[in-house]
Amino acid sequence: MRVLKFGGSSVANADNIKKVAAIISHAKEGKKIIVVSAMSGVTNQLLHIGNTAAKADESYKTILQDLLNHHLNEAKKLLPVTTQSACLSSIMQLFNEIEEIAESVCHLKEFSPATKDRILSFGEILSSKIISAHFYSIGLKHVWMDTRELILTNSKFGAAEVKFAETNKLIKEKITHSEDDIFLAPGFIASNKRNQVTTLGRGGSDYTAAIFAAATNAELLEIWTDVSGMMTADPRWVSNAKPIPFISFKEAMELSHFGAKVIYPPTIIPAMQAGIPIKIKNTFSPNDEGTYISEQIEGEHADIVTGISSITEIALLSLEGSGMVGVPGISKVLFEALATAQINVVLITQSSSEHSICVAINANELERAKEVLDATFKNDIEAKRVEPIKEEKNLSIIALVGDKMKSHPGISGKMFSVLGRNGINVRAIAQGSSEKNISAVIAFDDVKKAVNVLHEAFFEKVYKQLNLFIVGTGNVGSRLIEQLKHQSDYLLKNLNIQLRVAGMANSRKMLFSDNGGIHLDSWKEDLNNGSKFEFEKFIQEIINSNLRNSVVVDVTANKNMAENYHLLLEKSIAVVACNKIACSSSFEYYKKLKLLSKEFNAPFFFETNVGAGLPIIGTLNDLLRSGDEIVKMQAVLSGTLNFVFNNYDGKKTFAKVVKQAQDEGYTEPDPRLDLGGTDVMRKIMILAREAGNEINMEDIANEQFLPASCFEGNVEDFYKELALNEDHFKKLYQEASDKNCKLKYVATFAEGKANVGLQAVNEQSDFYHLYGKDNIVLFFTKRYPDQPLVIKGAGAGAEVTASGVFADLIKAVS
Repeated sequence: MRVLKFGGSSVANADNIKKVAAIISHAKEGKKIIVVSAMSGVTNQLLHIGNTAAKADESYKTILQDLLNHHLNEAKKLLPVTTQSACLSSIMQLFNEIEEIAESVCHLKEFSPATKDRILSFGEILSSKIISAHFYSIGLKHVWMDTRELILTNSKFGAAEVKFAETNKLIKEKITHSEDDIFLAPGFIASNKRNQVTTLGRGGSDYTAAIFAAATNAELLEIWTDVSGMMTADPRWVSNAKPIPFISFKEAMELSHFGAKVIYPPTIIPAMQAGIPIKIKNTFSPNDEGTYISEQIEGEHADIVTGISSITEIALLSLEGSGMVGVPGISKVLFEALATAQINVVLITQSSSEHSICVAINANELERAKEVLDATFKNDIEAKRVEPIKEEKNLSIIALVGDKMKSHPGISGKMFSVLGRNGINVRAIAQGSSEKNISAVIAFDDVKKAVNVLHEAFFEKVYKQLNLFIVGTGNVGSRLIEQLKHQSDYLLKNLNIQLRVAGMANSRKMLFSDNGGIHLDSWKEDLNNGSKFEFEKFIQEIINSNLRNSVVVDVTANKNMAENYHLLLEKSIAVVACNKIACSSSFEYYKKLKLLSKEFNAPFFFETNVGAGLPIIGTLNDLLRSGDEIVKMQAVLSGTLNFVFNNYDGKKTFAKVVKQAQDEGYTEPDPRLDLGGTDVMRKIMILAREAGNEINMEDIANEQFLPASCFEGNVEDFYKELALNEDHFKKLYQEASDKNCKLKYVATFAEGKANVGLQAVNEQSDFYHLYGKDNIVLFFTKRYPDQPLVIKGAGAGAEVTASGVFADLIKAVS
């Protein structure tokens, strides 16, 4: 004996019912009981009819007529014209009964639980009658059974409790005394001892199938639905969710209780008690293996974590107070009050100090639960033995499930570490002594992100998804995008990192992608067709998207962007900044960003602030972390100035050399930031701060080599002044040349003080043999007192700067 249950989606229409018939026809020989649900959506429509009629709103008649037409049309599609009459007549008769009930509800303006069960029962009766007629039309011999005559319950309408002794006896007698091999029955419905129709609650058709299986000691219970088994997570939220091939009864119970909709929790109990395995199969992909549920899964099939599930729309109620400490019976009073009010407690936590008890309930029961507890503890609250009941809304529960978690330490630690790294705050935690389930209450807005990061951590061994939001698509930004495109396959293959550009913006346009990310082959065109860039909307969209492993990459010189990094870090969104403004702003803001990065576990990297792609800040931090101390730093930190003075020899005007540097992308948009020393001041200040010093721009001495007139007007005026002061620049060059020296713009930090300025250096200097756009940094430390640690290389240029940003990106998710 096998029992096969087909859900609402499996019998939703004529085409699907034909698939059901094909599955049964091709099933192996032996007795079979087929249990079917109502057509998809019909139960809700019947409920809508009853509720509408109870308001004396006669529009229920229109809904009823539409529902009748739907059933008639599907029956006509299924049946040959010559055999339609009996079935269509039966449908009409059943709808006449529904209409009579609805009219009574409309006149009385009352929709009682008993009447509700009766009207809802027609969904399964209708679908099973139509399916039965189709089976006869294709020669599939069977017996239609009225489940109301076989399953007996109490009178708890809406969620009736089965009387198993009487039920099992009736089912055995019906099956045993029949020579037929196929039995077809409507699910969900039953009756009480007064022959009133009752229903078995949400997912009752699954439960019906399990009852039949247990009563007949079936060899297998098959649940046919629209997915290929239970999944490691909700596939609507996790694109990489995988079917679970094998799972134990208890694991399935945990997952189904915590929101896995594939199987109704009570279904498992009769099958588990009778030792009958359950198979979850896909009606629309019948060859898929599906999920096999049995007593215990051992060996190669037993994963440490089996699946991740969640319950949305949860609320927390907290009872706290010093008057609870050491007082027996407080918990009893709390739970008795909720139980009397028929309020189900989903999760419980209690502090070891006995100072507080926290319970999670369904959000739609919050108001009633609060009223009940306020009344129950009124005297204690007034006497200030306990505080007023606290409530929290807009929450969800996320659960990690697996039989083998109890034998593997560190699972809960990994779970909460992953949630913490992604800025997901845990409000309450519950873990039973069996350690089959670790549950956490989190914000409703975080549940999709939480499921994804946990699935990535426990199931996706292939890669970790990195969601990028790139601000700035100029020289550096466009090079970075090209590098991302070129290296994406390498990162996936060698570092298990999947790059996904989720958003992009420049000064004019912004673009976001909800699914697979922005296509890097067509990003320019797509961005141009994007929406108008608005800074506040751009930041808010990043925050609202709430994607896992999010990194904002700022390759602009935008002051507004830099001044709002804190909004991102506070949401545990990593920031990689090429933009120097944030780290060279006030020391208070710099310190705030560093603290936020640490507090919210959001990486904040800005290596390219100092030396483009050179590992200067990283090396400095490594020295400090290893216990070394910085004594002095000397550096040539401007690739622009080094390029200019390496190419200026008095033959070509100074203005033309500067313009060349700008044209080749070495300067800031306003070259005066470079030539005036501002950029170098920022860089040495950032290094000094990273070395642990409190320093601001006004603390740095700047010996200007540009005439004051060069700083007046706009950039065009600047170039004119450079040309007018050519003699000044020739003199600087000649004086250095006469001493066999070269001009270098040097930054120094020592003994808490910093200065920058143009120097003539001789050939003994480390700065003398510095060519092109190269930078150099000398770290004099306790370990390197005489011979400094030297970092030297290209310190400017879009390509190397982009590579430095790229390196920071990889660090952000490592």
